[in-house]
Amino acid sequence: MKTIEKISIREKISYGFGDFASSTFWTLFSMFLLYFYTDVFGITAAAAGTMFLVARFWDTTNDPIMGMICDRTTSRWGKFRPYLLFGALPFTVIGILTFTTPDLGPSGKLIYAYVTYTLMMMVYTAVNVPYASLLGVMTKNSVERTSLASFRFIGGFCAGLMVTSSANYLVEYFKTTGDLASSYQKTVAIYAIIAGVFFVLTFLGTKERLDPEEVKSSTFKADLGDLFKNKPWFIMLGASIAVLIFNSLRGGAILYYFKYFIGDQNVAYFGEVSHGTLSAVYMSSGFATSLIGVVMAIPVSNRIGKKNTFILSGLVCGILSIMFFFLPPTQIELIFIINIFIGIFSAMAFPLIWAMYGDVSDYSELKTGRRATGLIFSSSSMSQKLGWTIGGAISGWILAAFGFIANEIQTDESVLGIRLMISIFAAIGVLISIAIMYFYPLTEKFMSEKVSVQLENARSK
Repeated sequence: MKTIEKISIREKISYGFGDFASSTFWTLFSMFLLYFYTDVFGITAAAAGTMFLVARFWDTTNDPIMGMICDRTTSRWGKFRPYLLFGALPFTVIGILTFTTPDLGPSGKLIYAYVTYTLMMMVYTAVNVPYASLLGVMTKNSVERTSLASFRFIGGFCAGLMVTSSANYLVEYFKTTGDLASSYQKTVAIYAIIAGVFFVLTFLGTKERLDPEEVKSSTFKADLGDLFKNKPWFIMLGASIAVLIFNSLRGGAILYYFKYFIGDQNVAYFGEVSHGTLSAVYMSSGFATSLIGVVMAIPVSNRIGKKNTFILSGLVCGILSIMFFFLPPTQIELIFIINIFIGIFSAMAFPLIWAMYGDVSDYSELKTGRRATGLIFSSSSMSQKLGWTIGGAISGWILAAFGFIANEIQTDESVLGIRLMISIFAAIGVLISIAIMYFYPLTEKFMSEKVSVQLENARSK
């Protein structure tokens, strides 16, 4: 049996660079894009919500297709790494175009938004699905996989922290020499170039180790048939979508919440602080403390199991989100404290999701006799897209339903909609994820006593 090579710290950091690149735009999409479309670009919240639904549903279907294409890719660089190299430049260019405001009428702007956003989601898929799948072929060792996943999410949360702590300041800086639209374009251009460079660094610093003969050939139809018979995969898909809806609703509401509900505040020891600064600190504090959740995930799941840790994470986030609704705008300290704890506990779920998809992949191999790494891991990307899709669409529709009008003094009803979006409605999403996760069967005992032993015997033959 072939000895598994231990992954160096340098390679783990290189792998983490990839999620730094992806999460730079994940943060822009989840926390800034809806606000950009309504308050900068100039389309209605309802139109933006519908666009998210249409464009993302189309893009979601590309994830499993991309996964199967990767599984069948043969190159001197491997199956997955080439897409990081050749996708970096398109990712950078289209990322900038997505946050560019053309001088067009309402219909022209809407068409431009549909085209650029759809292209952005497609190129995101073409890079992110191979990146996610790369984890499955760098090593078979479960301890090393968990370590790689931790480095991945450290990179991702660091990217989120970078964006949330600097975006508003960069926008304000560039406004001194131009309008708000051009300042958003220049700000995103900086992030897009950084993301492209970090994708290339991931390509250069990682290695695929899975033997080519271990990936048996099969048809697209057979792969999809195997996937649709995989009950744990459906459970993970549903739970992941629901938890992403929770994050999408909360993230998408933050700028509206501070601009239209919190406003400028007189904060102890700091004096008068603008709503833009408060929202930046709010987002950044959530990302910074999320790193604690990522670190906590491994020891807690080792003690009570991944499934139970996921459920614990969701319960805490759901309860705190409901409490959040009842906070008045003057309780800045409590608003930040609750956000910090939500950040910690919500972050615990993300490394677990990837580790559990690894278990689903092993379970699929045991049942089918074939390894479809790209297809299985692409389903996680698909769940992210669906969570974005549903959460983003719901966010736009909630704003429209409660009478939101951009850059105007909001009615009590529209402010209520914003408050519900960041609290009660978000809590419903995470509580649904708990209900779905209750039925997840691949516990540590099941994996060790049934799946792992049988797989090892099958591989040794």
